[in-house]
Amino acid sequence: MSRYKQLQQKLIGQPRRWLVTGAAGFIGSHLVADLLKLNQIVGGVDNFLTGSRKNLEAVRAEVGENLWSKFAFLEGDIREVATCQQVCAGADFVLHQAALGSVPRSIARPADTHDHNINGFLNILVAARDAQVKAFVYASSSAVYGDHTALPKREEAIGRPLSPYALSKWINELYAEMFARCYGMGSIGLRYFNVFGPRQDPNGPYAAVIPKWINAMVRGEKISINGDGETSRDFCYVSNTIQANLLAADWLADTTRPATAPSAQVFNVAAGGRTTLNQLFYLLRDELAFTHPFLTGALPAYGPFRAGDVRHSQADIRQIQEVLGYRSTHNLAEGLQAYLPWCLKNSN
Repeated sequence: MSRYKQLQQKLIGQPRRWLVTGAAGFIGSHLVADLLKLNQIVGGVDNFLTGSRKNLEAVRAEVGENLWSKFAFLEGDIREVATCQQVCAGADFVLHQAALGSVPRSIARPADTHDHNINGFLNILVAARDAQVKAFVYASSSAVYGDHTALPKREEAIGRPLSPYALSKWINELYAEMFARCYGMGSIGLRYFNVFGPRQDPNGPYAAVIPKWINAMVRGEKISINGDGETSRDFCYVSNTIQANLLAADWLADTTRPATAPSAQVFNVAAGGRTTLNQLFYLLRDELAFTHPFLTGALPAYGPFRAGDVRHSQADIRQIQEVLGYRSTHNLAEGLQAYLPWCLKNSN
């Protein structure tokens, strides 16, 4: 039995109090749903800037009223110190997902990115320290690898940030490490690689590529690829990120782990694969052509490269496997098989 399966069984019999920041967001709402299904007591906070009330409504419908009653939600902003103090009070574990995402948005609005991702992060970190939580797990990003060209990406080697978003996530990691040194506060940062799955918003100028392309394809719109299409990514299905968050929290709270283990760590969260944008286009086109025959033979258009983008990205996931017992459950093709039915049902 995998370590994650063992953890799920343990949690069902041992409810704990969890805080999920960004609870109405894409990944945050999945964390809320899975924790409630494991009989946990969950608090959530979101300001609905990028999160959606529809996501919380979907979680409620998914888990049912009995489990939903174990969820307490506060509409609030992590940039407010009092809000952070309120939601951290009494929490055993904090899973910090709230952030202003998107490399292009950070280039267009660097001050907003700094305010949410650095000031907000520090607020929730201080509140979690003061509340003496057992574990603080936060969303970092593969963007921190910046201009470091080596593949696969290993946690110990990063380059210079290529965007304000990347810089904000690197500063999060530095703050977390400093809190471990100064205050003995354990934490784990999870460097997400191109996460996709149900409830990810396909609309708007900052939408992620997979939901954006699927939504455009089924509407018969031309797909435009930034650059020559040979930019590559390690696409990660959302269930992998849920597993990583729960394993990380459990590891931090484990009083039997070696005393020599670092109290602040970062891990890659991915499937460990590499797919170019050209390959992704044809994979999506061919899968969707079964239900949308007009896509047969469709070709993309090409535009300029996008500022701030990393050229190639692929994760080395050996550290998270060895330390936390993580095992990727979906590669890209498997993730798309799980995801596409939801997309087709909810496309607009």
